[in-house]
Amino acid sequence: MTEPSQELLKQLASEVAQLERNQADLERNCWMVVHQHRHGMFPSEYDIREIDEDLYLALLAHCRA
Repeated sequence: MTEPSQELLKQLASEVAQLERNQADLERNCWMVVHQHRHGMFPSEYDIREIDEDLYLALLAHCRA
């Protein structure tokens, strides 16, 4: 699996930052943004579709840095 580009991480981190204004839960917000990136929509309450785990972890590390 290839590493996500810095440009993609910056774009997704910006979306996470917007969510963080309303609800400060970094792990959840990163998961939601990656889900939206992959599936084109935020997850519903019981959405169990897979996400790109590597992208999620890279985004979480990027947001924590």
